[in-house]
Amino acid sequence: MKEVIYKFLDYILTEKMFSDHTEVNYEIDLFKFEDYLKMNNKNYLKLKYQDISDYIIYLRKAGYEPSSINRNISSLRSFYTFLLKENIVSSNPLDLIKTIKEPKKLPNYFKYEEYLNMLDTLKEETPLNIRNLLIIELLFATGVRVSELVNIKLKDINTSERQIKIIGKGNKERIVYYGSYASDALDKYLSDSRPLLLKNKNTDYLLINNNGGNLTDRGVRGIISEIIKKTGIKTNISPHSFRHSFATIMLNEGASIKSVQELLGHQSIDTTSIYTHLSNNDVRRAYLNAHPRAKR
Repeated sequence: MKEVIYKFLDYILTEKMFSDHTEVNYEIDLFKFEDYLKMNNKNYLKLKYQDISDYIIYLRKAGYEPSSINRNISSLRSFYTFLLKENIVSSNPLDLIKTIKEPKKLPNYFKYEEYLNMLDTLKEETPLNIRNLLIIELLFATGVRVSELVNIKLKDINTSERQIKIIGKGNKERIVYYGSYASDALDKYLSDSRPLLLKNKNTDYLLINNNGGNLTDRGVRGIISEIIKKTGIKTNISPHSFRHSFATIMLNEGASIKSVQELLGHQSIDTTSIYTHLSNNDVRRAYLNAHPRAKR
């Protein structure tokens, strides 16, 4: 099974153009599934609906959250769809498997003051700090996904209009915009940091790692994690929190949900509507201002 898993992982990276982050998740899920099959003496080529159902029960008993179980189901479904395409199996045992209902969670986002704390950790103007400053400025200014950020090429950037062409999910193009702070960070990076990081190598991609190669999805996640540690912020912030924070701020400051949908590259406006939440303070303030029995 191991060989086929690696063949599948190569397929999703090279042909389906999945992000490194997604590929890592699939790898974890599939090898965990392989361990389970070995434990129960089951052949991955001969599985039925009930076998997958038993595995889901196993994950539940092991304490996995509904969201994690659903991710595992998605990974297995994609894997068996690939096996079917390659004529390795004759049917997909996940055809009738449904995802588990997940409790609705508000997305994690950070306050602007916390963002300023992140900037403070990058005050020393080293080539890496200049690059890392650009990373968080662009994530916060544009709301792009990390996988989209690392795929930005120099030709995609229009510095005079302060806009970037993004290739999103399903290879769909959209335009995002950035302001003066991100513009300054970009100019500084292109003049003082990128040439040094390149080490005489050549690439069209905007973001460079410290070996002169293209910065990866995984690399950005590591950088963000280090910045968060240095700030001492206790909130559960991830790279995706920049996207959540972008959407939350835009909507709270009066941007239309339709325009935010376009900027985020959401296919459905329902996906964007989750960001219309308000902080507890906003809700409390609205109550105190509006309710006739709360104004005393």
